[in-house]
Amino acid sequence: METFNYDRTAAYNYAKKWAFGRNPEFYDFSKIGGDCTNFASQCIYAGSGVMNFTPTFGWFYLSANDRTPSWTGVEYLYNFLVNNEGVGPFAKEVPLNELEVGDIVQLGRATGDFYHSPVVVGFSRGQILVAAHSYDNFNKPLNSYNFEKARGIHILGVRKGE
Repeated sequence: METFNYDRTAAYNYAKKWAFGRNPEFYDFSKIGGDCTNFASQCIYAGSGVMNFTPTFGWFYLSANDRTPSWTGVEYLYNFLVNNEGVGPFAKEVPLNELEVGDIVQLGRATGDFYHSPVVVGFSRGQILVAAHSYDNFNKPLNSYNFEKARGIHILGVRKGE
């Protein structure tokens, strides 16, 4: 299985285009639990170009009713990215100062319950800038969010089919 670079520019461009809108190819989950991880997955897909069609534990979206939990669930996305040994994007958890454009930050409570998945879109004066859905933002300073914990997910690359 070949490994390719993650296209951070494509992920950024997607985030910029859709941060304040909704791509009609994807259901908007804003009113039923939130759209942040759906948006993060769309950005990652824009930068990876491949989904993992493994039932349940893969990472794909065909429709609102035909998708994996990892496409829209905060914890499920984390688990997929950091454990993926198959097709699709793969990542590791890193300190926030090691993040790059196109990576994901997940925000959580002190209990370790993570609930939000903004996409890194830039840096300014030492601050991470993010884009997100549910409460739509682009170039929002990460430190303007109210959170108790944060974890960085650095996308290492993308594996494409056999």
